[in-house]
Amino acid sequence: MKKNLIKPSILPGFMELLPQEQEKFNDIVNKILDVYEKNGCLSIDTPIIERANVLLAKTGGETEKQVYSFKKGKNDLALRFDLTVPFARYVAQYYNDLVFPFKRCQFGKVYRGERNQKGRYREFYQCDVDVIGKDKLSINNDAWVINLASKAFKSIGLENYQFQISNRKILKGILNELKIDDSIEVMKLIDKYDKIGKLNFEDQLRDLIGQDKSKYLSNILDIEGTNEEILEKLVKLDINDEYFLKGIEELKKVKCTLGILGVEDDEFKINLKIIRGLDYYTGTVFETLLIGNERYGSICSGGRYDNLAENYTNNILPGVGISIGITRLFFVLKEIGFIEKYSIKSKLDYLIIPIGDTLEYCGMIMRSLQDKKYGATIYFDDQPLKKKIKYADKLGIEKVILVGEDEVTRNEVKIKNMKSGSEISINYKEL
Repeated sequence: MKKNLIKPSILPGFMELLPQEQEKFNDIVNKILDVYEKNGCLSIDTPIIERANVLLAKTGGETEKQVYSFKKGKNDLALRFDLTVPFARYVAQYYNDLVFPFKRCQFGKVYRGERNQKGRYREFYQCDVDVIGKDKLSINNDAWVINLASKAFKSIGLENYQFQISNRKILKGILNELKIDDSIEVMKLIDKYDKIGKLNFEDQLRDLIGQDKSKYLSNILDIEGTNEEILEKLVKLDINDEYFLKGIEELKKVKCTLGILGVEDDEFKINLKIIRGLDYYTGTVFETLLIGNERYGSICSGGRYDNLAENYTNNILPGVGISIGITRLFFVLKEIGFIEKYSIKSKLDYLIIPIGDTLEYCGMIMRSLQDKKYGATIYFDDQPLKKKIKYADKLGIEKVILVGEDEVTRNEVKIKNMKSGSEISINYKEL
């Protein structure tokens, strides 16, 4: 009777990689985390499952609709949808054990019920940096986290990126000046600007706030020029709202500090249409585009949140963070051909191939190499030599050690260089 086999497959919105790509993925993550840790960030981890009331204390709207939640016994639980909200809980919980300002980095999976589409995942990795202050936090930290992302991208050889930077206070001040009551709906609409296009945006904005106000706001959002010119044009608007003025001041400071930290002026662009959809941002906000590949959207984003931990503690814990969606970034880098050209050295320095009854000698060679911190393993299976060599070639192993009975007799090994094809015989002690 024929067995009914289950088709091996994964759910839509999840990503798996073949080993060669997984090695590149891991290498990218390791290089980014190395940058963060060498700049003073401390690594932490938090549970994937949290209490639902903890995760959803601050959020709402579209974000809450995407959260995977379930009940286990009497407990309402949810899968974390980002790393920032659990981090706020973490800081509130361990407040007395942490040193402030607390700079953390974290790499882990998060879950969102995204609509299934290419490049959008329901399970994906994020790699975050956040700085949390006690009572207050210098605006210089907003520039510092952007500077870290810049260093991280450079560490993997990525060059054509640009941070799109704004400050929510500026828009809030403009909406106050226009006496717009339904500011939340306006901000949601601005956040959709790039998705719906200029004409659709202007039509919907007109329906929301009327002809005159929509024209005034659209003209501000469309301000162009260098970063310095954009700031000058905003100042000339002569808006006296306190939020607007504070937002301009903070944006100027971020721009100045970025320069001090070595981020070139062409690496970032002031863009007033950047809002960030999540509900907890209060000041600086930023997204990151790949120049020439803007159609893929943001690969890295974040911002300032002054009140994120207020539902867990009475302590004032302002913070700022930036997150690289590693899974999405990897997808985009594959699409543009970056991953195909991304070269990494195999961690396996030597493949040892026994020829005949030489396994004991091969074991001695392997242990000797590993004691010297080389990556080495033995090919155990009985296959033709040609197939064993092909195996090494496919895995990108640079050197193969061939061990026949003659080599054992002479206390030698034969080393084949897979790149040049050359072979040399040396005493095994010289390895």
